[in-house]
Amino acid sequence: MLQQTFESISSVLWGPFVLIPLLLGTGLYLTIRLGGLQFRMLVPAMKLAFVKRSDTGAGSDLEGDISHYQALTTALAATVGVGNIAGVATAIHIGGPGAVFWMWVTGLVGMASKYAEAFMGSRYRTKDANGEISGGPQYYLEHAPKNKTFGKVLAISFAIFATLASFGIGNMTQSNAVAGQLQASFGWDPTLVGLIMAIAVAAVLIGGIKSIGRVTAAFVPFMIVLYVGGALVILALNASAIPAALAMIVKDAFTGTAATGGFVGSVFLIALQYGVARGIFSNESGMGSAAIAAAAAKTRHPVRQGLVSMTQTFIDTIIVVTMTALVIVVTGAWETGIDGAPLTAEAFSIGFPGTQGHFIVAVSVVFFAFSTVLGWAYYGERSTERLVGVKGVKIYRLLFTIGVFVGAVTELKAVWAFSDMMNALMALPNLLGLLLASGLIVRETKAYLEKDPTLMEAVDFDDPNWK
Repeated sequence: MLQQTFESISSVLWGPFVLIPLLLGTGLYLTIRLGGLQFRMLVPAMKLAFVKRSDTGAGSDLEGDISHYQALTTALAATVGVGNIAGVATAIHIGGPGAVFWMWVTGLVGMASKYAEAFMGSRYRTKDANGEISGGPQYYLEHAPKNKTFGKVLAISFAIFATLASFGIGNMTQSNAVAGQLQASFGWDPTLVGLIMAIAVAAVLIGGIKSIGRVTAAFVPFMIVLYVGGALVILALNASAIPAALAMIVKDAFTGTAATGGFVGSVFLIALQYGVARGIFSNESGMGSAAIAAAAAKTRHPVRQGLVSMTQTFIDTIIVVTMTALVIVVTGAWETGIDGAPLTAEAFSIGFPGTQGHFIVAVSVVFFAFSTVLGWAYYGERSTERLVGVKGVKIYRLLFTIGVFVGAVTELKAVWAFSDMMNALMALPNLLGLLLASGLIVRETKAYLEKDPTLMEAVDFDDPNWK
């Protein structure tokens, strides 16, 4: 009954009349108003994110808890997760190959949304009672509308939904995926897996965002290289099939694919719906979550952190999601009727005869899911801090750690439906706030880039409003 209720609400929110037009419309609107910022500034933003700079590192005197790079890897940790393996597979299984096209569109226009929310997160960040940086939609939404009461309602609503969502998308669904994958691949007991994960998560959370930043900075690059590297080998072995796969993805985005065998047939709206829904599940653009990590970064101006953060959507969707999708399509695995992570594992097994394919997917699920748990733990605790103050953080961490164990040993169909619903409810106030704040975002972005067009001058505005 509970599962059916969550699914009914989710189907309405993720239907063609609520979040799909709002997500795509907001991203497209910001793309136009910002002059295609995500395309013309992508290369400089990549340099800013990955080229180590002394002014934002550990010895920097800038305000903030972590570096540009650590903020990026924390956001990547939270987004490059099971959605990149299971979510893409589910989108293709239900929506056909054309769903991938709409995941791309969601990612490309979502880069503008991700820039805007990270900009706002940095601009309106504050400090909690313990002196730690705290920011994100739970704070900046208060400043988006002219009516401050309405702004506070948006901010508190986001904080409530984000706290609840952290136990779904960022916790139990992830540990459940790890336990299921390790049991299927290696016969490991889910109880043991849940206990190990819970202990590991607790050990990292004790150190807060600085500890999370150090851990994610170390293993996020490794996990992406392992997974993408395996996918590239398969694609190299099937290079001749790539043009046809790409053509099928684009064609089916508008025509749909008829049902064949165990494959659930789709039409245009289903491909669109599942492409957008699983796209946002994967890259989280518009949800506002990554802005919480962005707010903790050492940066000289919100524009700089906004540009760094938008590269996360590019890496997640245009690189990692594309690798998963192409492997599933070129190997023909999408026609087997399998769904979720097993579909991706099957595709890798076809591409890598023997056990190598299943091994790569199994290890990737573990790394992707564990990193997502760490990132979302931070999002949840900062949202909890906004609601009840720092006294609630320790309690939240304890409950979150318990949730990791529970997720590993419990059937979670209702939790998956709950996660989709919470994702939608988080996105609604955040997207509305971004639209209301778009004038400020555009104005200050233009002013900063006129002074520092290459992002290498590190111009520091004398602007007390955002510090």
